[in-house]
Amino acid sequence: MDFKKLAAERFSCRKMTDRPVNEQAIEQIIETALLAPTAVNRQPFKIFLMNSEQAKENISKVTPFTFGAQTFLVVGYQESEGWTRKFDQMNFAGVDASIAATHIMLEITDLGLATTWVGYFNEPLLKSFYPEMDDYKLIALFPIGYAAEEGVPSAKHYVRKSRKDVVEIL
Repeated sequence: MDFKKLAAERFSCRKMTDRPVNEQAIEQIIETALLAPTAVNRQPFKIFLMNSEQAKENISKVTPFTFGAQTFLVVGYQESEGWTRKFDQMNFAGVDASIAATHIMLEITDLGLATTWVGYFNEPLLKSFYPEMDDYKLIALFPIGYAAEEGVPSAKHYVRKSRKDVVEIL
């Protein structure tokens, strides 16, 4: 699929079937995330794969937005591992993790799967279940599955600002 078509066809799927996602697809999604460019190639992010029965139960405790998925990826970063711009001390770890997360979201779509970037989750509660996450700032939770018939784009998906509202020629 060409990139513009991929970007246009991706949408936030809010209803998935219970059909399991195969391990090869998950591995391809992770491999694509690992290709994400990061500032000074620091790669300050971590991807947590959650697909056990206990993980699914815990995810349902930290967010109502599971959309019927059976597999989840959580993306986090460590600021201490990120590159910091010397002029204003801006740390790029969160930017880098967001780039990797975007790679995840787009690869999921490219594989014919569905997801949505969930930001509404109880991070402290999730970390209480998984102390391995303690040192990370968690930015995204991706439910992964196959879109159900009713898992179509919302009306908001088609609302876009005009080019003149988002591009300024200087």
